[in-house]
Amino acid sequence: MTITAQYSPLPEIMIAPNGARKGKADHPALPITIGETVATAIACHAAGADGIHAHVRDGEGKHILDAGLYRELLAELKQNIPDFQAQITTEAVGQYSPAEQRALVEAVNPSSVSISVKEMLSEGELPQVSRFYHAQAEKGTAIQHILYSKEEVDVLLDLCTRGVIPAQSLQLLFVLGRYSEGQVSSPDDLLAFMPHKEALEKQLQIKTDWACCAFGARETECLLMAEKLGGKSRIGFENNMTNLDGSLARDNADRVRDLIRARPHQR
Repeated sequence: MTITAQYSPLPEIMIAPNGARKGKADHPALPITIGETVATAIACHAAGADGIHAHVRDGEGKHILDAGLYRELLAELKQNIPDFQAQITTEAVGQYSPAEQRALVEAVNPSSVSISVKEMLSEGELPQVSRFYHAQAEKGTAIQHILYSKEEVDVLLDLCTRGVIPAQSLQLLFVLGRYSEGQVSSPDDLLAFMPHKEALEKQLQIKTDWACCAFGARETECLLMAEKLGGKSRIGFENNMTNLDGSLARDNADRVRDLIRARPHQR
């Protein structure tokens, strides 16, 4: 299949302001409602971010994959900050099946979405999975493939080699660690991914558009390493609330400013 759709590149700094698990008890500035998420996005845009990895919550503040809520959020973001890239998530959090994840994307029709390869294949390599990925590629939907280990990079390479997933315009997110209590990622964790990324690029004869996210107090250090290696940054309260100096960030915009201040050319 020849794919000619145009994809938006990943933002240099993508804010992940809330995720699926945390609430106001973790930090009072963590956004829960659509209004709070839009206000956070505006503040982060002013601080230097150029995109958002967006989660929505139900009336009780719990994670939900809801097409109506996502359409509302995307419309509000477009109205308030039209040049700010908005990426929805299909994160299952043990609640949603691959079919429900695919249905969300098909109902929302977003320009950008993050999808875990492991989650989408959790019920096997079914024909409808491949049809979904190819249909989204034809639409020009930017799918960022979420990869939790170097082995998952190899799985993605195999899927692309066999045509299960289109190999054009691959966007990747290397996740350094897991959503677990006390998880602290290290810049060295990112280095383990690099040979596998390079092998994928060499075999598929492409250049990937990739970013990194990290957990815990060394998040800023990890993202600086990613940028040094040619990658981009996903930052925010979803994974960490601590600044480089060990202080608690005031809000998500504070995390964006912390990363920008820490860049070598800013010193």
